[in-house]
Amino acid sequence: MTLVAEVRDLRVEIGGRAIMDGVSLAAREGRITAVIGPSGSGKTTTGLAFLGEYPAGAFVDGEVRTPEGPVGYVPQHPASVLNPARRVGALLTDVAARQGGDRIERRRRVEEALRLAQLPDPQAVLRRFPHQLSGGQQQRVVLAQALLLGARVIVADEPTTGQDVLTKQSIVAELAAVAAQGVAVILLSHDLDVVRELADEVVVMRAGKVVDRGPASTVLDGRVPEKPRVARPPRPCGPKRLETRNLTARHRTAQGATEVLSDIEVSLGAGECLALVGRSGSGKTTLGRCLAGLHRGYEGTVLLDGMPLPRSLRSRTRAELAAVQYVFQDAKAAFDEHRPVLDQVARTAVRLRGAAPGEARRTALNTLGDFGLGESLAGRRPGELSGGELQRAALARALLAGPHVLICDEITSGLDPTARTTILDALGRLRESDELSLVFITHDPAAAGVLADRIAVLDAGRIVEAGPADQLIGMPQHTITKELLSASLKG
Repeated sequence: MTLVAEVRDLRVEIGGRAIMDGVSLAAREGRITAVIGPSGSGKTTTGLAFLGEYPAGAFVDGEVRTPEGPVGYVPQHPASVLNPARRVGALLTDVAARQGGDRIERRRRVEEALRLAQLPDPQAVLRRFPHQLSGGQQQRVVLAQALLLGARVIVADEPTTGQDVLTKQSIVAELAAVAAQGVAVILLSHDLDVVRELADEVVVMRAGKVVDRGPASTVLDGRVPEKPRVARPPRPCGPKRLETRNLTARHRTAQGATEVLSDIEVSLGAGECLALVGRSGSGKTTLGRCLAGLHRGYEGTVLLDGMPLPRSLRSRTRAELAAVQYVFQDAKAAFDEHRPVLDQVARTAVRLRGAAPGEARRTALNTLGDFGLGESLAGRRPGELSGGELQRAALARALLAGPHVLICDEITSGLDPTARTTILDALGRLRESDELSLVFITHDPAAAGVLADRIAVLDAGRIVEAGPADQLIGMPQHTITKELLSASLKG
């Protein structure tokens, strides 16, 4: 196969510390090369090298050869490359315009790219702003951008992160189709099932070095994906902590308001975990944002301990802000890139609990340490941490507020098995106190089975089924539940 791009003997240093050391990787026409390894191993830095991008202040040595024309990039955090002030249709039309053609032709190419990226309702997506899309929808819009660019190389960084099983299968099929068209694909992934299905070659990284490489069948032999643990029966919970009554939410578009949630009624007891599952775009994230005061465009009521919560975050008191904390799927976008992570985590305790700076810093160090982030890591800026490390830091920051309700939006997506287990175990320990209530938004039924007492299944903005986690995972009756849960648990 024709060599399209490569990095050879690449070394990247930050402050004298090597984050890549002697890495070589080739992108070949029509081939999919998967790069795997734990969080912080250097996968994303390797992928970004094909775009000529490196961390600020980095020393770079080695050779990078890229093709003429653009290199497509589908990042793990899709919101970071979408302009929040422009509708998706305008963003994609601008990209299509680079290839020429009249208005009709450009629109046809945009719609075709969205179709290939497996977005089921392109017209609705085109009218929305990026923040009005779920994480999975954002991911597929960015994939459509890469397809529109006509790139000969596409770097896909955890492209199935935050996707439900059916959408994940569609993305796998699309990446295979892209490769079949002669495009070289560099796939950065923790999902060994996806890698097994797609990759022609697998490169294993650890601590910035390549430690193994070869055909997928050889390299992945003996690497068994984590098997889901059986959901446990719900435990008794305390009094009602959080609930919604007749909640109907809308997104504003140029054509008016689009309803995304309809007549939602859910409740959460003290110490209880409710998992929200459903396809990408089903309304899970919008519901979580309504609970947290991040989406004010709704009718109905959200109550905390029986008292109505203001719809807008800006209208909530400091105590109300501390009581309901939200951990975003896109952890990178939730941090100030110019300030050390430790300072930002500690600041939460100062701002929301009135803690003294010294006490807040000690608490922050202890909490971050519980998640495997020592002081040397915590003292770095966000850009120097991996996606998995940032996700753990984001969880630590939310916990420093001392919340009564923690809303976690796909926080185990895109993590290697070790990091995923660390977070799930930490959340499990936190719930042992019977104080912390958890809303767990996820496409991962195995994770839901570990944590959840109850599951609510959303589809097209409605709750189509709800019940104890062990019953829904063990004996799914509803068609949507079967597709979203039982398909994930095969094998």
